[in-house]
Amino acid sequence: MVMIQLRARVAFLVLPLFVFGAPTDEPDPKEATTLPNGCRRCCDPLDSHGSSEVTPGPARPHASLYPMPEVRPYINITILKGDKGDRGEPGTPGKWGKEGPPGERGPQGQKGSKGQMGVPGDPCKHQYAAFSVGRKKALHSSEGYQALIFDTVFVNLYGHFDMFKGKFYCYTAGLYYFSLNVHTWNFKETYMHVMHNDQEQVILYAQPSDRSIMQSQSLMLELRENDEVWVRLYKRERENAIYSDDVDIYITFSGYLIKPSLE
Repeated sequence: MVMIQLRARVAFLVLPLFVFGAPTDEPDPKEATTLPNGCRRCCDPLDSHGSSEVTPGPARPHASLYPMPEVRPYINITILKGDKGDRGEPGTPGKWGKEGPPGERGPQGQKGSKGQMGVPGDPCKHQYAAFSVGRKKALHSSEGYQALIFDTVFVNLYGHFDMFKGKFYCYTAGLYYFSLNVHTWNFKETYMHVMHNDQEQVILYAQPSDRSIMQSQSLMLELRENDEVWVRLYKRERENAIYSDDVDIYITFSGYLIKPSLE
């Protein structure tokens, strides 16, 4: 404890020397003065007794060759620097900046693989309907009415035409167009009807002749859902027939939806 107090006192005495510098051994000749009682300092330059002005004497060699260095205090700040503190909490995010200009369009990617087939939809939801069928065989009338059966399919969209019954079934209500083409037989009558459900709509007729000809009929019908359209050969009251040679197709029946209903 005594040593600490002693060091503090020595530091207090030495500190002014670092701050103000050590005094030089030669006073400034201009500062030499005569005391009021006529005494003079031993360090004053020689001059006439009682003179109030100081006569500058010759400069001393050691005063110019060895100037007294200026002492300035220096404090090392790094000694006072403490340890690094802990990392602080992150600040709140700043505002979003302005949106930049759009970039260039990238290259086209590779084509993906084909997806799986979807579930079949409800046939009643289709907004299209079309069919076109043909027959290669001739047909003669019998004791009763006969539905004209076809053996060749050109178009049967969504399978709305039943090839076994020879009938078109309406799954989409609307306005339809139908056409029938046949080849007549020499010296025989041709007598057929285009049927809407069980009602005759139009007749296709040709009188007996020594020449066979192509005969056609067409019409438009307003159909409702589940309606049927088919071709019927008249019963045998007269010799009634349509011609074909089992090679070419002479008999065709076609139809398609023009406009679906708004309902």
